[in-house]
Amino acid sequence: MTDSGNVVAGKLVVISGPSGAGKSTVLAKVFGDSDLPLQWSVSATTRASRPGEVDGQDYHYLSYDAFQEKRENGDFLECFEVYGGGDWYGTLKREVTPRLQGGDWVVLEIDVEGTRAVLDHYPDAITIFVRPGDPKQLGERLRVRRTESEDQIERRLIVARREMESIGIYRHVVVNNDIDTAVSDLCRILDQYGSEAVDSP
Repeated sequence: MTDSGNVVAGKLVVISGPSGAGKSTVLAKVFGDSDLPLQWSVSATTRASRPGEVDGQDYHYLSYDAFQEKRENGDFLECFEVYGGGDWYGTLKREVTPRLQGGDWVVLEIDVEGTRAVLDHYPDAITIFVRPGDPKQLGERLRVRRTESEDQIERRLIVARREMESIGIYRHVVVNNDIDTAVSDLCRILDQYGSEAVDSP
């Protein structure tokens, strides 16, 4: 709260990285370790849910028609068809705007195209790219998950190589060779922005 009683706006945190880089694992531990008011933004998707995934928690699962209706209505902050498989992913504005206004730090886990779109609206967003130390680890991690066919994995690896070429649009890069080190590095980055918020008049 400010001295006038107004709520201080939160911060938008954008996390990207190729499939298999370990973003979700790192972020889950960051949420457990950080004292900042971090809140997940649950993305919407047209892809089918996987075993164990929960609607509204892992994703908002929408039919293709419902997704496109929201797209036409301007309900998305960003949305794209990804991996060349016909499935759409997007960030709903209702997941972001009210929380920022309420003082939360909203965390988006999105791809490079989505990041570019978000930066058009929020140029001050804290952008962090998570990558493996060895790109060869990506294919190995994707195959261990056993959630996709070999063709789907190959498409993800093609996208991953393209995303690695766009690393320069991000303010920070975290190398995930070791989960605990990556978590510590990401927390340190976020904490420096928290300190700035405390120190600002």
